[in-house]
Amino acid sequence: MTPDPESSPLRVGAAQFASVIGDVDANLDTHLAWIAQGRDAGLDLLVLPELSLTGHHGPEQLLDAAMRRTDARIGELAAAAGDMACVFGFIEEGPAAQFYNAAAMVKNGSLVHLHRKVNIPAYGELEEAKHYAGGRFVETHELDPDWRAGVLICADAWNPALTHLAFLHGATLLVCPVSSGVEAVGAEFDNPGGWALTMRFYSMMYGAPSIMANRCGVENNLTFWGGSRILDPLGRELAVAGPGEELIVAELDYDEVRRARQMLPTVRDSNISLVHRETDRLITQLGVPEFLRDPD
Repeated sequence: MTPDPESSPLRVGAAQFASVIGDVDANLDTHLAWIAQGRDAGLDLLVLPELSLTGHHGPEQLLDAAMRRTDARIGELAAAAGDMACVFGFIEEGPAAQFYNAAAMVKNGSLVHLHRKVNIPAYGELEEAKHYAGGRFVETHELDPDWRAGVLICADAWNPALTHLAFLHGATLLVCPVSSGVEAVGAEFDNPGGWALTMRFYSMMYGAPSIMANRCGVENNLTFWGGSRILDPLGRELAVAGPGEELIVAELDYDEVRRARQMLPTVRDSNISLVHRETDRLITQLGVPEFLRDPD
């Protein structure tokens, strides 16, 4: 297969670090330092962890930590990013005082994309449903004519339907800011192993690179294990972080996406009309699926 002469590698990075709980201004300085490192490394895209501006337990200071998307501090990060796209996490205050776990993508002084977490967990040590409204959309953002990023926040990626939607919306790169603690789900659940398997599965299944940026350090009852990673379209790990603060970097080749999707055409064969029809049948014709109904 002849390479596209106009295609150039996408240089990407994931930065993992600890955040100060609820202190946006302190975390802003940390963000500016990581953005400067990313620009010095010549990155096209830098991904920071989920809720990076507030910490995982940011809702402890919800009313002080929440920010509107027009907040000047977001503008400051957008200006600092320059022509490097940067994804970071914050608590968004939307209309009517609704609060969202959100990921912003900024570039050239502007907020260019925003994803509100859809799958809000309330299990194990996770109590996000007490604080956040759920997002209602899965969208993607064009980085350039070849690369379109699908941004999903942590537990969103544990709902395969949301990941499938991102790729059906044209994603050629999966971006996952996460906040994964060892104890989050339960003592018997291998969170680090689960994330390694999940990211490898999605990259292999959809023929797309993926970036997962986790935090590190300890917040209250959770120990964050780091392990941020960048994978190629065949699910091979290009870079994996250790347990501490670190910036990992890799170059992604769009011609490898083309080859991977030629070999395994998951997006082509997704049969979205069948999925739509069967989903509609479950909702409108069956109501509650039989296996979830109360016995007589």
